[in-house]
Amino acid sequence: MSTYNFGHVNGPAGFGDPGGTADPYALDLESLMNTADRLTATLHAEYPALVGHGEVIQRELALSAEDGLPPNRGRIRSALEVVAIRASAGTGSLTYTQHLTHALGL
Repeated sequence: MSTYNFGHVNGPAGFGDPGGTADPYALDLESLMNTADRLTATLHAEYPALVGHGEVIQRELALSAEDGLPPNRGRIRSALEVVAIRASAGTGSLTYTQHLTHALGL
């Protein structure tokens, strides 16, 4: 078997250069903020007790837009995990939570 690197081959074995693979589903900051706004609005309707977690996500993304630094992924991840654990399957809250988790690569 050869150990020659065949380039960018994304198979089950993960051969190839792992760098340079851009996520086609990654969103820009404005889209992330819009999705966080929708999550918080949906939480108001479905789970009022979880609204604070949606607001944490909104604040972190707004702070990122203000200072130009990446958002605090730890705080966002924690808030998304709480919502994901407590939201029922098939709800809009869980759908937005999963969307943000995927878009942020968490």
